[in-house]
Amino acid sequence: MPIFFIVTNDGDQPISIMNMQITLTTGRGSKLTPVGTDDLYRRLSNPQAKTDTNNPLPFPHKVKGGVTKQQMDEIESSQFAAKAVEPHTTQAGFFYLDVTDLNSPLRGATVDISGVNDAKGNELLFFEIPMDKYLSAPRNP
Repeated sequence: MPIFFIVTNDGDQPISIMNMQITLTTGRGSKLTPVGTDDLYRRLSNPQAKTDTNNPLPFPHKVKGGVTKQQMDEIESSQFAAKAVEPHTTQAGFFYLDVTDLNSPLRGATVDISGVNDAKGNELLFFEIPMDKYLSAPRNP
């Protein structure tokens, strides 16, 4: 599940998000953190090796599936990768969460964000964003 994340710094000092931690806590108490690029590639490629059961030797087999170079580039450019947000600027990108085995992962869920620091290293705020409003938002026809 992609989550589009935007950080705007309206202040006069840069803010550091190098130590930022993001956790989605579901209504049932499961805690999910964003998956890394390599995990995302593995989940998207769904490799399926064709094995020859008649051959007793473990020869390498061609894996079908995989992620194309174009898909890799799109993932790299869309991910949230900023380490700081300069004064009067905005940084944005996606975080990806694996919700494969969860039923209604956003119902009663919150996204918790910590580790946002000022230029001196002091933690600014802890954010808790409820996701229920997203579920009740009007859909465009």
